Amino acid sequence: MSLKSVAVSMLAALFAVFAAAAAAQQGPLPYGPSVTLEQAQKAAAGAAAEARKINIPMAISIVDPNGDLVLVHKMDNTQFGSIHIANRKAQTAARFKRPTKVLQDLLAKGSDFTYLLTLEGAMAVQGGIPIVMNGRIVGAIGTSGGTGPQDTQAAEAGLAALK
Repeated sequence: MSLKSVAVSMLAALFAVFAAAAAAQQGPLPYGPSVTLEQAQKAAAGAAAEARKINIPMAISIVDPNGDLVLVHKMDNTQFGSIHIANRKAQTAARFKRPTKVLQDLLAKGSDFTYLLTLEGAMAVQGGIPIVMNGRIVGAIGTSGGTGPQDTQAAEAGLAALK
């Protein structure tokens, strides 16, 4: 390996470190105005279409930045427990400013993260994702009825419907 390629590699690594540090200092996104009912309906329709495509009846919840309900959509034959779970996933994503899968992944790392089980209102199960518009969190979507990856797939389809 030449001295020039080593220098280029070192500069690239240094740039990556500084970029990661800058991103970490920025912190989570700020809250914005609440998602509208029309936007919530579009997101729920997109999530429901994806759930139908994968043949999984789901409950879909859209909340505002505070975690208060804007819209809930229960597909036919969805288990009733999924309504509550979808609400909790959406609330967690909005109030903690991150997808619920982040909490699930941290919890899976072991005892250093078991404190997550004590956070009031937190649900560390994937399927809840913040709704971000213009760089601000305006609400969140939560889905329940399938496996974690299926719930996330439907929630992501709901977000895509807003673009």
